Amino acid sequence: MAELCSTNCEDVDVSRKVVRVLGKGNKERMVPFGGPAHQAITRWLALRGSVAVKTTALFVGARGARIDQRVVRTIVNESTTALTGHALSPHALRHTAATHVLEGGADMRVVQELLGHASMATTQRYTHVSVERLRKTFEIAHPRSGSDADKSS
Repeated sequence: MAELCSTNCEDVDVSRKVVRVLGKGNKERMVPFGGPAHQAITRWLALRGSVAVKTTALFVGARGARIDQRVVRTIVNESTTALTGHALSPHALRHTAATHVLEGGADMRVVQELLGHASMATTQRYTHVSVERLRKTFEIAHPRSGSDADKSS
């Protein structure tokens, strides 16, 4: 979340749909974003100038200054409660996004880069593969995974 709050307007390349992120240890990486985020950022940038006060911050709070992490956490908690009936943290959304990328077929190295983890061990702890995905993959990939194979043994 600190990365989001510290992002400046010049860090966003709207045409390439990527944002330059400065992570821990001043490690820089490029993070892609999809169509819905592209539309939201484009709309926000068109409005941002009317609310931002002397700041290069991409996201600003009610007073026009760089948005605070606590404010983002509150917005995410309230929004997810309204949509789902229970509060989710920004970290939970990050975790969910990483899991979806993995379940969509990305390898752990790609997810590690997206998340900005220095160690693969951190990424492996951070993400999980659902039991359902494991079962489906096993049933597709293993020639004797079906119940008929069990009966012939």
